[in-house]
Amino acid sequence: METALQLVDMTRLTADLPRAAEAYGSAQPFPHIVLDDVLHQPAFASAVAGFPGIDDAFWKAYAHVNETKYSNTQPDTWADSLQAVAREFCSPEFVAYLEELTGISDLIPDYTMDGGGLHMTKRGGHLNIHADFSTHHTHENWARRINILLYLNEEWHDDWGGKLELWDQQMTACQGTVTPAGNRMLVFTTSGDSFHGHPDGLTCPPDMARRSLAMYYFTEEESAVRKATNYQARPEETRTRKAAIAADRTVLDVYDRVKRRLGISDEAAHKVLGSLSRLRKRK
Repeated sequence: METALQLVDMTRLTADLPRAAEAYGSAQPFPHIVLDDVLHQPAFASAVAGFPGIDDAFWKAYAHVNETKYSNTQPDTWADSLQAVAREFCSPEFVAYLEELTGISDLIPDYTMDGGGLHMTKRGGHLNIHADFSTHHTHENWARRINILLYLNEEWHDDWGGKLELWDQQMTACQGTVTPAGNRMLVFTTSGDSFHGHPDGLTCPPDMARRSLAMYYFTEEESAVRKATNYQARPEETRTRKAAIAADRTVLDVYDRVKRRLGISDEAAHKVLGSLSRLRKRK
């Protein structure tokens, strides 16, 4: 495998590949691995410096029962340092590495950031436990197979919360957590029951945020099965909370189907979802 990339430390990653691939395949509750120091340190520092500010105009808010976070899925608005990292994650060298790591062949990278991109969660924000949407929104015969999350926090304290929880298929217990430490990458197989999220509100300072770059990799299938994002309640949630999570999940699925068919904008849908969320909070 070639290691011509300038930003990603492919020499170190490939040297550890036999061990990492074995660990990935045997990991519980679903195939995954945590990789530290993925970028060379100067590249990581540049990516952190280029990450958009909390009030950047290109953030799109997702504010409803199941999540309160912000995303930017437009790489042409990103700093050059972040665009360069994303391009390396789409490179043949890095994709070949992911194929060997995960055992999944013919992976297709996606620089359009469908479902991915830059993510930011502020104080109080959360992301309920879920399994990801199963197909690409434009290429409907592309099935989501791999998710990578590169954390771009210059610092992160445990008492701020925000650890990503990994849950078992039956949603009976959390099987592991991942602290969003800077330059740490989580790689995992995207499936109908790879449940993950950080459902408790962050307690970081108001001027701080949980920051990451998310990207998906796909395989082309003759008939990819579309499944909406499957949000789940934890066992200890109240009955009212479980009902709200389920209702919001249904609204999101209907919205996605209608958006595809009628071309409704995300901005209009977000207003509806936000209104529903506020109504539920009053009940």
